[in-house]
Amino acid sequence: MTQLLGEFDCKLDAKGRLMVPAALKKQLPDVEREGLVINRGFEKNLVIYPKSVWDGIVVQLSTLNVYDEENRKFIRAFTRGASELSLDAAGRVLLPKSLSEYAGIGSDIVLACQLDRIEVWDKNAYEDILDSTPANFAALAQKVMVPKKGGTDGE
Repeated sequence: MTQLLGEFDCKLDAKGRLMVPAALKKQLPDVEREGLVINRGFEKNLVIYPKSVWDGIVVQLSTLNVYDEENRKFIRAFTRGASELSLDAAGRVLLPKSLSEYAGIGSDIVLACQLDRIEVWDKNAYEDILDSTPANFAALAQKVMVPKKGGTDGE
């Protein structure tokens, strides 16, 4: 399972290309062979998936009943704009213009690793979302970190 770590401040060049930081690229050893997929995030951000992670998501989506209107709406919204990314010889990827516009991405961005994916945020928007961290982070942790049935609670 892919486990990505780190938060990287980056700049897009005039053509909308992103230089993948060396420390992040090292965590993605198969990226040049497999590639990446970029898509809209649930907030006003983008998400980059290693191709193998995206393929797993597609498998999950393919199990949904496409005769159900809600499922079709979700699949349509979730996959809208999804695009393959490949690194050029200089280690850059070109962010699709339509996706960058959707997320309001300027030249200063943050790549925030989230388990097996990388969120792409406009730097100002990312700082704004971090400013809205709940005052009682411990209470949020207690609420969301409930063990799954059959799991342990770390004790």
